Amino acid sequence: MIIIQKSDGEVKPLSTESEKKFMEKKTLNVAVIGMHMGTKHLVGVRECGDHIGAVCDINPTTLKHFADMYEIPECDRYLDYRDILKREDIDVAIVAAPDQLHLEMSEAFLAAGKHVLCEKPLALTREELVAICEMTKKYDKKFMVGQICRYSPNFAKAKELVDAGAIGELYYVESEYAHDYHKIMYDWRCDPNRHGVVGGGCHAVDLLRWIAGDPYEVFAYGTHKLLPMVDFDDATISVLKFPNNVVGKIFVSTGCKRPYTMRTLLYGTKGTIICEGKKQVELYTLGEDGIAVNPEPEIIDVEPRDHNTYGEFMTFRACILEGAPLEMTAEQGARTIAACLAIVESAKTGVPVAPNYEF
Repeated sequence: MIIIQKSDGEVKPLSTESEKKFMEKKTLNVAVIGMHMGTKHLVGVRECGDHIGAVCDINPTTLKHFADMYEIPECDRYLDYRDILKREDIDVAIVAAPDQLHLEMSEAFLAAGKHVLCEKPLALTREELVAICEMTKKYDKKFMVGQICRYSPNFAKAKELVDAGAIGELYYVESEYAHDYHKIMYDWRCDPNRHGVVGGGCHAVDLLRWIAGDPYEVFAYGTHKLLPMVDFDDATISVLKFPNNVVGKIFVSTGCKRPYTMRTLLYGTKGTIICEGKKQVELYTLGEDGIAVNPEPEIIDVEPRDHNTYGEFMTFRACILEGAPLEMTAEQGARTIAACLAIVESAKTGVPVAPNYEF
């Protein structure tokens, strides 16, 4: 008998029929929609031992380039995602298309009986966030949001250390998303609703939400000097209040002149965690006197997986095949963007804003 744990914590055995299907279904057949970010998912799915049953991109050249690279048969290549809806053999759709299409595509695949892993940001407006949260309740299929930083080994180790009390009680957290968008400013990235804090900065926002909880007040300033093709700020700094008297800072720059970084610092009453690179975590702790910090940090080496689509999909497949609890639900993805939208609003109005987490 196979026992599963539901997301609400209830433990129950699978029915005989469900157990039979589970035992027969040891792999998943996956469709990947959108070939730019989607190729990372394609690799992750294959690493999990599952099968790529379909790939899709509206650009024929892009589709051919990546499909050829990953040896996807011609019969499994699509220019229109709607043609995949008819495929009864597809179990999961990974929606890695532009953000503006997340609601439309996710609902179509759920309605067609497919589980859905939707890339971040979940949506760009509050109206769409509400619609997606309501939509996912209508269908008896799993829906996961792809906030990939939760699966990066360095950040996962940092959270593990915080949860274990390695640095005592948190009092200050900060993260930054610095990424030069000059060469990747496609039309969909210039959408006025796709502010840098929402489109890319949601990585840093979600990471601190995961570690410190939902910020209940934010204040932000923004500036616009780097990306002339957009009419929104391309650099934003925000100060946030988290539960348990924790304060924090998030810096987002989408036109910065430097290599990509998500430098993250976590300060506690008994130590500090620094995540500056992909390969290690620095842990500073107190010495024997319990007062002064050890001058040399403990260097914790981790697997250098930046966009760990393998770990992300392993989590989703465990939810689908084993009934494991799902952390990154539509509501959780929506709460991250709600905090992002509050930062954008504060930078525009010059006043503190309380994020609206009602979904």
